[in-house]
Amino acid sequence: MYDKLKADIVTAMKEKNTMKVQTLRGVKGSVDLEHINKKVEIDDNLVLDILTREIKTRKESIVEFEKGNRSDLIEKTDAEIKLLEGYLPEQLDSAELEKVIDEVFKKVNPTSPKDMGLIMKELTPLVKGKADMKEVSTIIKDKLASL
Repeated sequence: MYDKLKADIVTAMKEKNTMKVQTLRGVKGSVDLEHINKKVEIDDNLVLDILTREIKTRKESIVEFEKGNRSDLIEKTDAEIKLLEGYLPEQLDSAELEKVIDEVFKKVNPTSPKDMGLIMKELTPLVKGKADMKEVSTIIKDKLASL
């Protein structure tokens, strides 16, 4: 993933696509910074974590831009989100997500909402990068509340 990111930066520079160059350089910079600061290897998991974080940050920015009535910034940020989402693995639809969550519930067999951590520990490696973790958390909380 990291090599693809670097290659796409070069391609975007040749195409003179400044938005793509700036966005991808920002992600690459975040990956490099994480690599240096935490002394971890650059692998697909690290890149995936950074991409997810960058998308989340941009979605939060859109909410703020809407409050400020800044449609120009909303469009730019939305385009960046679409670009970054292209690097994520194929997303699970809600039926597939429900199925994975149900399987984890059968395996963990939670008895109360206090078991949320156990469920997330089992579930996170299965859906990381493939689903919005905020949505996953909401579904789990609803299921735990109905126990």
